[in-house]
Amino acid sequence: MATKTKTKAATNGRRDRELKKMLEDRRRELLFEVQGRIRDARTDTTKERQVLDQGESSEVDIQGDIEFALIQMKAETLNKIDEALRRLNEDTYGVCFECGDEIAERRLRALPFAVRCKDCEEARETAEQRDRIMARRASSPFVVEVSS
Repeated sequence: MATKTKTKAATNGRRDRELKKMLEDRRRELLFEVQGRIRDARTDTTKERQVLDQGESSEVDIQGDIEFALIQMKAETLNKIDEALRRLNEDTYGVCFECGDEIAERRLRALPFAVRCKDCEEARETAEQRDRIMARRASSPFVVEVSS
């Protein structure tokens, strides 16, 4: 039994080192990309001070909104990666937040900052979808309550 525990610990140690490298590499890439996009946005802003007609101005605004959304998504991913690296350092990485079971290695390799096992994530997504449907029904003017 002790040998099995040592083997599992060694396997998890190797897995954690590989995933830590993946996370650090991805973090470096995202940080470089976010910084580049911010630098590009600043450069584009100074160029946009020329006189634009309404259509061009609207297009520039939409492009700016899209660029901001992309930066925001990448920044959120960076935060998730930082949290995963913190969990790795605290030896809590790979443990599901919901049920406490180990998250499958295949899932961690596909999504190295996953915080839930597949089953718990599916349950959370189903509950969120149900909540959205219920909220839509509650706000719909076409739903009529019939009482007996």
